[in-house]
Amino acid sequence: MRSTTTALVIALVSVLLAGGALTGVALLTAERAVAGQATVSERDRKLAAFMPSEDNPDPSGAIPGIVRRDYDPGLHVVAPQRVAYDHSPPFGGRHDQVWAACNGVVYPTAVRTEHLVHSLEHGSVWIAYNPDQVAGDELAKLAERVAGKPYLVMSPYPGLDQPISLQSWGHQLKVPTADDERIDQFITALLLNPSTYPEPGAPCDSMAFDQDAPPPFDPTPPGADAQPPI
Repeated sequence: MRSTTTALVIALVSVLLAGGALTGVALLTAERAVAGQATVSERDRKLAAFMPSEDNPDPSGAIPGIVRRDYDPGLHVVAPQRVAYDHSPPFGGRHDQVWAACNGVVYPTAVRTEHLVHSLEHGSVWIAYNPDQVAGDELAKLAERVAGKPYLVMSPYPGLDQPISLQSWGHQLKVPTADDERIDQFITALLLNPSTYPEPGAPCDSMAFDQDAPPPFDPTPPGADAQPPI
């Protein structure tokens, strides 16, 4: 039931954003009404500044530390072809033709990067974490944000240079802890934001991708035959 309700909320928010019908606190109020919650909290009011609107379609620029870059969409490779990405974790560019399932999936093991980049092209937010630095309560807090939530996905990323990194298409934010308020700011600004990803309406369910046995992450350098990201 919870996942169904969440899906309805996301669908409503997507429609409203696409139509520029509501912004800020008004949009949060609509979300809460659909979710059966009566009030908008102080935390929600602060997050309202990061909700996209017709006047500010990409409010992520106000998040300290965010990195943004333009990537051409629709550039595909076929496994096991590697891509020599320009950032780690990558947040755009050439990717596998099959996207990783990204409807609230918390992967327990690291996943082949080229599949996850394709998921970003569909509007998802990918939370990656360093498995040597994030565990216990910190890991549980991240998983709670993701589990069962449409267009959110989470996986370990061995060798990550900071504990946690968030990716959406063309956007990245690295943070030190699961309590960092910028995590919710990033998700509010960029999850299914129709102004910031190339393929609005593309699904996160993936019949061609086995989410119970996903292709594994390859920690080795991509090699001379790897494709460029753009």
